[in-house]
Amino acid sequence: MKLLSSLQVGTLNLPNRVLMAPLTRCRADADHNPTPLMAEYYAQRASAGLIIAEATMVMEGNSSFWMEPGIYSDAQVKGWKAVTDAVHAKGGKIVLQLWHGGRACHPLLNGGAQPVAPSAIPITGDEVHTPEGKKPYVTPRELRDDEIPGIVAGFKKAAENAKVAGFDGVEVHGANGYLLDEFLRDGANKRSGPYGGSIENRARLMLEVLDAAISVWGADRVGLRISPLNSYNSMIDSDPVAITTYIAEQASARRIAYLHVMRSDFFQAQQGDVVTPARQHFQGVLISNMGYTADEAEQAITEGKLDAVAFGTSFLANPDLPARIAAKAPLNAPDASKFYTPGPAGYTDYPALIA
Repeated sequence: MKLLSSLQVGTLNLPNRVLMAPLTRCRADADHNPTPLMAEYYAQRASAGLIIAEATMVMEGNSSFWMEPGIYSDAQVKGWKAVTDAVHAKGGKIVLQLWHGGRACHPLLNGGAQPVAPSAIPITGDEVHTPEGKKPYVTPRELRDDEIPGIVAGFKKAAENAKVAGFDGVEVHGANGYLLDEFLRDGANKRSGPYGGSIENRARLMLEVLDAAISVWGADRVGLRISPLNSYNSMIDSDPVAITTYIAEQASARRIAYLHVMRSDFFQAQQGDVVTPARQHFQGVLISNMGYTADEAEQAITEGKLDAVAFGTSFLANPDLPARIAAKAPLNAPDASKFYTPGPAGYTDYPALIA
C-alpha cells in the first residue's frame, strides 16, 4: 500500500504515511505539565509515520481546555522531554502543535483574565468546560496592534522550548477557531488596520508566527494546519477557497515541511473542496484529515491528491493503527465519553493486536 510506504517530509524520513492527528486529551496536570501517563500514551502510538502532538499552550494564561499541556515553563519542557524520549525509544517521530486559544479561552481557566481575539465577537452555541462546570464563552477583548508582536514572540519562545524538549519539529496551529484562525477568517475578524480587511492582512499574524517558527527550526521542520471549512467555535469565512489558496501559496514560498488541511466541517454546515486548491498551490508535502478510512486514504495518495493522511479518533483507539491497516484487521471503537476525562481509562487501555 502507498499508505504504508515511506515519505520524506522536510528533513524527516517517515516510515509510513499513517500520521497521528493532534488530539486534545486533557491529561496534563493542573499546572499544564505533561504527565508520565501522556508519555505512555504517545509511546504506544510510536508506529505512526509521524505523531503530531496535541494543541499546546505557547503562553501562560490562554487555557481553553482546563487540563491541556503548555510549553512555556521549565517544568513543562521537562515533562515533554519525557514524552519525546519515550517516543524516540520506540523508534517514533513526534512534532509539537503550537497553539493560542484566543477567544476560546475563559476567565475561570485563566485567573479571571478576559480572552483576546481579533475582534470582540464571542463564540456562541457552545459552552466551555471549567472547574465550575460548563460555562458560556465570554466576549473577548480585541487585541491592539501593538500587542501582536508579543503574541508572535510567545510562539517563537514556545518553538525554542519545543526544541529543548526534544521534538522533531513543530506544527503551527492555524485551525479550528483559535487565535490564528480567528484572524484569518472574516467571520471572526472585523478589525481594520494591518491585521484586518484583506486576506493578506488577515493572514498576516499566521504568517508572522510561521516565520518565527521557521527562524527557530528551519522551514524543513515546520508544518502548518488550517481548517478553512470547519465551523467549530462559531467559525465561518466568506471565501474558504481563496484563503486556502493564499495560505498554500505563502506556505509553499516558505518551503515548509508540510501543509496540513482539515478537509471538511465537523458540523457539516459548510461544504466545499479545499484540498484541491491546496494541492494546486502548495508544492510541498500535503497532509489531510477528517474522516478518512484507510481505503480512502490509500486512493487519495495513489491518485496524487495527498501525500499522507492524519488519523484522529481511529489512532486514539488503535495504538497500533499502521499494523492493523497492514493486516486489514478490525479497529477498536473509540469511547467518546472518555476523550477528555482524567486517568488511563479510554486513553492508554485500548488493546493492540495480539501478535
